[in-house]
Amino acid sequence: MDYHNKKTITYLYTYAGYEEERSLCALEMRSLFGENSQTGILESSVEINPSRSPFIKGRMAVIFEGESFGDLLQKVSTLRLPSGLTFKVIYVKSGSAGEAFENRRSIEREVGLHIQGMADLLQPQRLFGVMNVNGRWVFGDYLESESVWFRHQQKPNSYSTALNTRVARAVVNIAIPEPDGVKAIDPCCGIGTVLVEALSMGVDIVGSDRNPLVLRGARENIAHFGYFCEVKLADIRDVGGQYDVAIIDLPYNLCSVITPEEQLEMLKSARRFSGKIVVVTVEPIDAILNEAGFDILDRAAIRKGSFTREVIVCG
Repeated sequence: MDYHNKKTITYLYTYAGYEEERSLCALEMRSLFGENSQTGILESSVEINPSRSPFIKGRMAVIFEGESFGDLLQKVSTLRLPSGLTFKVIYVKSGSAGEAFENRRSIEREVGLHIQGMADLLQPQRLFGVMNVNGRWVFGDYLESESVWFRHQQKPNSYSTALNTRVARAVVNIAIPEPDGVKAIDPCCGIGTVLVEALSMGVDIVGSDRNPLVLRGARENIAHFGYFCEVKLADIRDVGGQYDVAIIDLPYNLCSVITPEEQLEMLKSARRFSGKIVVVTVEPIDAILNEAGFDILDRAAIRKGSFTREVIVCG
């Protein structure tokens, strides 16, 4: 099928992640796309910047599809680029057989020779991808993911029990798949890891925490990356206003021991100021969530050795 003139563009997303993050990756997929894939490729009409996700490697906006490589080349040869526009073709690995380095370079050259335009391998103005997906050959505009979360690891202040930046970024996507018009809060923001990831994606978010010792570090971390948001000294039980979603990483270290009764108070407070919450917890809290008035909509587990965190989506 020729996708070039379709009103709805088909996008192919390539995924990669660690085994212990598979459940989290699947939950992020369901949140962003409404479905998840059991393979390293997800096909959708939903357009997402691949740099939003710590798991997406790249996105192809499909232009042509062929039943065979020859069929694809014939369609690619009809593509005429504007005069002076340079391009490059890369082979996008999909886990299929026959993806040896030499084969990939040969495919890239062959496809490039069929495009009517000027190739530039160093600084192309347009990047194309070609890939084989379950026997189908596809070609289209390709956008590589930038590991924004990786840069955020180099923050001036850290906290031993804080979420790592990969997990924090996925949690933000799970909580806020469509940021436009959404007002969010992290009422137990700690050192600000979630806030930094959210702000880097343009999310309208504020933070608060009852621990004054970590708030200065949170503000410094946010400013270090050139972002700004309101970060207040406040207990979650004293939060005012209304928010569309709250991201709550429940305290659990030795300095922040909280009882089930306190957890219930915290979650009842969240019910008051937000209709949707995403909770990160190391303890079973289903009964407490239900008692606080929330319905559990979806969940994921993140395992690291014997240590397990759960990410629970509630409405």
